[in-house]
Amino acid sequence: MQGKTKVITLSVVLLGLACGIVHAAGQINERILVQDNSAFAMDLYQKLRVSDGNIFLSPYSISTALAMTYGGARGNTEKEMAKTLRFSLDQDNLHQAFAQEESRLNKIQKSGNIKLSVANSLWPQQDYKFLDQYLSLVKKNYGVSITPVDYKRAREAARKMINRWVEDKTQDKIRDLIQPGTLDALTRLALVNAIYFKGDWQSQFKADKTKDAPFHISSGKFIQAPMMTQQNKFKYADLGSFEMLELPYVGNEMSMIVLLPKEIDGLKQLEDDLSIENLEQWKARLNKRELIVFLPKFKMTSMFRLDNTLKSMGMVDAFSSLKANFAGMDGRPDWLHIGAVIHKAFVDVNEEGTEAAAATAVVVTAQSMPAPIPVFHADHPFIFLIQDNETGSILFMGRMNNPTKTGE
Repeated sequence: MQGKTKVITLSVVLLGLACGIVHAAGQINERILVQDNSAFAMDLYQKLRVSDGNIFLSPYSISTALAMTYGGARGNTEKEMAKTLRFSLDQDNLHQAFAQEESRLNKIQKSGNIKLSVANSLWPQQDYKFLDQYLSLVKKNYGVSITPVDYKRAREAARKMINRWVEDKTQDKIRDLIQPGTLDALTRLALVNAIYFKGDWQSQFKADKTKDAPFHISSGKFIQAPMMTQQNKFKYADLGSFEMLELPYVGNEMSMIVLLPKEIDGLKQLEDDLSIENLEQWKARLNKRELIVFLPKFKMTSMFRLDNTLKSMGMVDAFSSLKANFAGMDGRPDWLHIGAVIHKAFVDVNEEGTEAAAATAVVVTAQSMPAPIPVFHADHPFIFLIQDNETGSILFMGRMNNPTKTGE
């Protein structure tokens, strides 16, 4: 009897150790994924920054939608996508890491401090046969809802149905994601990610202190914009040619990071230096101190068609009707290719906090200083990010050139 007890106890201990090892490996993979996604975020921003004006996007949403597509990629298509998206984990570990990250983000929502939700959906052609293995992969790791539609005979109805789903998941902040003409009779699948965030500042700005003030678009031009202000203790760093400020949201689970050049025309140099490696080094120098903050109120919407951008980053075969290989979706290496990657994002920054939303659709087509209190005065163009404080995952990022321009 005693011997049996020892054996049973040993089995339980071994099982506990095995579970611990699996959990630790999962955490390591999640950290790797966050680093990879952040590197892709910086790569993508460097491509999009060449356009004029304000920019706002959710790198996390784009990575997630493309990861679901990547799950069906094979051969050189898979290799190019991994390189472009900075995926360093193998297929199994990658999708499991996305599942863990999404689960963690949804737990933040349950804390009640902020509103944060991530949702994924697949919209296949109703009579097209996708592999059970692929559908199982995206269901298990991305929690997708799967809704068959008819692109052949009822494209407009399908477009409106997908757009309504996006509107619902983003609290009506992202409308008309898929424009008329994007879908055609050869569309076989739309993969969509939607993300919504709303958080109140841990230290709110008082509305009666918000006043119109000059915002310098360039050294020779300024406009009047509503400028919020407050004095409090924040994490701050003077990094020579620019300043960094961290504004936490209630619960301290998420924050906005603001990168402000000291020179009015210093944004280009800051963008040149922006990389995931530099960002981590800069964040390490943040220290809490008393600060006077001036930050403009702004609201904007950005929309991107990312096909050519992703091609220029090395993801070429995925868009080619002759070279794309998505055999992991339908078992056919020469049939499906990506017809469009569409992204739309919205942000509203005000005295209470921040509201942000984004959606991404991938359309798969068949062949065819201590003395005085420092002043952080964001009265000229700056970069900002919204991040998960625990992992550093960049959910949203953007560039504010003109607070009076809303984009739509």
